[in-house]
Amino acid sequence: MNFEEISTRDARLIMLKGLAGEVDGALNETLLTAVLRTFGHNRSRDYVRTQIRKLEELGAVTVTEAGSVLIASITRAGLDHVERRSIIEGVDRPSPGV
Repeated sequence: MNFEEISTRDARLIMLKGLAGEVDGALNETLLTAVLRTFGHNRSRDYVRTQIRKLEELGAVTVTEAGSVLIASITRAGLDHVERRSIIEGVDRPSPGV
C-alpha cells in the first residue's frame, strides 16, 4: 500500500468519526473539509466530494445534495465500522477504545 492509499483510508475513517460524533450523524462537505484539516489532511473540495461518494459506494454514508453542496449522513454500516462491530474495506480500522 502506498502513502496516498494510507492517507485516503485514514481520511475516510476521520470523516466517519466526524459524522458519528454529530447528534444527527450528518455534516456537509465544507464541515468535513474542516474536520479533515484538524487531523492534518489539507485537501481540496473535490477530494472531499470524491471521498464522500466513495463512502456512499461502500455503504458507509448516504448523500443528499443541497444545491451544489453534498451532505453526508452516516449509515448503520458506517457506525458499526466506527464502533468496531464490522469492517468496511477501504476505510482504516479504528483503534481499540475509540
